[in-house]
Amino acid sequence: MRTSETGDPLVKLAALVDFGIFRPRLEGALKRSDRSRGGRPPMDPVLMFKILILQTLYALSDEATEFQVRDRLSFMRFLKLGLEDTVPDATTIWLFREQLTRAGAIKELFAAFDDFLRGKGYLAMSGQIVDASIIQAPRQRNTDAEKAALKEGRIPEDWATQPAKLAQKDRDARWTLKRAKARKAGPDGTKAKVEIAIPVFGYKNHVGIDAAHRLIRAFTVTSAAAHDGAQLPAVLTKNTASGVWADTAYRSQANEKHLAERGLVSKIHFRRRPGHDLTPPQRKANRARSKVRSAVESIFADQKGMSRPMLRKVGAASCPLGWARRWRR
Repeated sequence: MRTSETGDPLVKLAALVDFGIFRPRLEGALKRSDRSRGGRPPMDPVLMFKILILQTLYALSDEATEFQVRDRLSFMRFLKLGLEDTVPDATTIWLFREQLTRAGAIKELFAAFDDFLRGKGYLAMSGQIVDASIIQAPRQRNTDAEKAALKEGRIPEDWATQPAKLAQKDRDARWTLKRAKARKAGPDGTKAKVEIAIPVFGYKNHVGIDAAHRLIRAFTVTSAAAHDGAQLPAVLTKNTASGVWADTAYRSQANEKHLAERGLVSKIHFRRRPGHDLTPPQRKANRARSKVRSAVESIFADQKGMSRPMLRKVGAASCPLGWARRWRR
């Protein structure tokens, strides 16, 4: 077909990945009945999982996913659906994602894909790059009492009695200040770069990638208010190469000690002490480390391109996780 000739990425994805490897873990997580009492047969779990992959790659809501699957021949071909076949509706897609979330299956599916890559000879052993990126979520309009309850980890009383309202409320996202550079005009009319703080509501996607192949090895999702450096242990993996690259947010005595205990070599950027400049060797080392560490930016650039860059679903489990980027490698 002409779409294949022009480079449809879904054709390459379908050719490279045997999605049948996920069936055992999907069926184990869903724990469906044997249908001895009858009823309509459920949708195939591998088909539904591939729909979630499409949803993540193209940043679609549940309703938009249903429409696009019905409308786009490339989607139907990827899912191996014919024009006469049943297409899952938006509610079915939502329920399937919720079941996987409640079962905590995402980590297992991630591990299954990692095993698949390893079996194909993709051994990521070139050191690790660690970083985090903010994923914005729709702002919540909550009262002061509701905000206080959420900070304490409680569900506001009036939400608990209104399931529909509770489903629309994001209880995991938090506010943070994002540092950015801007040009500001001075009294003489000249413009200079200044650092500004922009309030952002959402999440942080923390990833650890292989330094050479850029395969994502580990990930975790937190609220946007979480400190990057505190998540370092969560995104480190066993690796034959000992180097770990990260920016200054990860420079701390606790992290340096953790790396040393695991036999890893810190390539974390040096941080300037208050009132002191970096020494020439430290500046030189940071420049060299930046050349390696910058590889992680392409991961987040692709992810933010997919999410544009707003989270379209509610809750931390729905955050566009870093591992979705692996499907495009």
